[in-house]
Amino acid sequence: MYKKANEGWFKYLDFIILDALCLQISFILAYFIRQENFRPYRTFLYRNMAILLFMIQIIVTFFFDSFKDVLKRGYYKEFIETLKHTSLVILFTVSYFFLTQTGELYSRIILLLTGMFYAFSSYLIRVFWKDHLKNSGLGNNGKRSLLVITSKDMASTVLNNICNHNYEGFQISGIVIADANMTGNEIDGIPVVSDIRNVVNYVCHKWVDEVFINMPRDFSPLENTIDSFTEMGITVHQNLIDITALSEQKQRVERMGDYTVLTTSINMASSKQLLVKRVMDIAGGTIGCVIAALLYLVLAPCIYIHSPGPILFSQVRVGKNGKRFKIYKFRSMYMDAEKRKKELMAQNRIKDGMMFKMDRDPRIIGGEKGIGSFMRNNSLDEWPQMWNVLKGDMSLVGTRPPTIDEWEKYELHHRARLSIKPGLTGLWQISGRSSITDFEEVVKLDKKYITEWNFKLDVKILLKTVGVVAYREGAL
Repeated sequence: MYKKANEGWFKYLDFIILDALCLQISFILAYFIRQENFRPYRTFLYRNMAILLFMIQIIVTFFFDSFKDVLKRGYYKEFIETLKHTSLVILFTVSYFFLTQTGELYSRIILLLTGMFYAFSSYLIRVFWKDHLKNSGLGNNGKRSLLVITSKDMASTVLNNICNHNYEGFQISGIVIADANMTGNEIDGIPVVSDIRNVVNYVCHKWVDEVFINMPRDFSPLENTIDSFTEMGITVHQNLIDITALSEQKQRVERMGDYTVLTTSINMASSKQLLVKRVMDIAGGTIGCVIAALLYLVLAPCIYIHSPGPILFSQVRVGKNGKRFKIYKFRSMYMDAEKRKKELMAQNRIKDGMMFKMDRDPRIIGGEKGIGSFMRNNSLDEWPQMWNVLKGDMSLVGTRPPTIDEWEKYELHHRARLSIKPGLTGLWQISGRSSITDFEEVVKLDKKYITEWNFKLDVKILLKTVGVVAYREGAL
């Protein structure tokens, strides 16, 4: 699921907050120079002045579009815009004092110094923050993995435009040259990871969040390739040259670097929606970690007595769009469980081995009436995953993350279930849990959740999960 670019004032919220801080710090410094203390807010008169400056700064920001195209402005233009913004704030403040005839109550030196410090600090913080946003997505620290598909002649230009205007925080994981086979080479330090014939298979089994396509006008359309990407749940950005509307997909015109693109995704969510979901995850994860710690005190001795070894079990799982992470559980199986899994595959209840479920699993500690079964039947083994939720690897509600061997068997349409962050519970868990043995049905329910996602659906699933666990209808 794709996070839509912020619109209106919300996309400049970080600059607005930083600018407000600069103004207040400048006011405190000016007050210190004039009054020789750092506590202007303790004085009723100057506390009102601080509030007035803040309100005027917000008014100027909104009515004069102070941050319009802020990410595209160079050093000189930013300097001019900062001076303009600062001058308007001080001018409106002076005008207010004049109209209310209260100017004689306030120090002119404090107001003048505030303006000077404000202009200087605001300019520096704007330049610093823009450079931070520009560089934060480069290298290995990018939050979103981007694959670029373009032609040999356009490759350097495309990479340069995206890297120099990378305010979205992308990590360019690789490039695909559509009109030549250059796999294994590098262009401007970015590896060529596939040719156009094998790109679909490459994306299916690698960490790729989004794909950017920019091809010459005379190049044959990549409709089949784009269809495959969207079937996998990959977000696709196409430079607006010659695009085709895709059925049953969400589409939106946006900016990426210097390009105007048509973004296509299985579903889209606004920053506000994802913020609410994340806040719920943090709250739930915090409470869950406390509960997990208490459970540890009770379960750890029981686990160790019946099966000496680590109390917690960790395993590498595949998360959103192929990103790998470690998942944590209370260990409910014997130490050799992973080795014995291959021997037991013939008894797997899930078709094609896409997941592993079996009745009377001999790997469970203590058998059917042991501590392992008790934990699994009551979903107690899942509580350490609250740490994954708190870290941001997982969400309270999503799709269950597959193991690496399961992931490697995925077909294109299976990958769509990983187009969102994995969760502790989801739609298919409350729709049958252990009774579902057809993986295609799991994928169908997961895709239904992704395409219909909203906050109310998450709440509904969480409430139903509580009921499902209470009636012990199988493990999550």
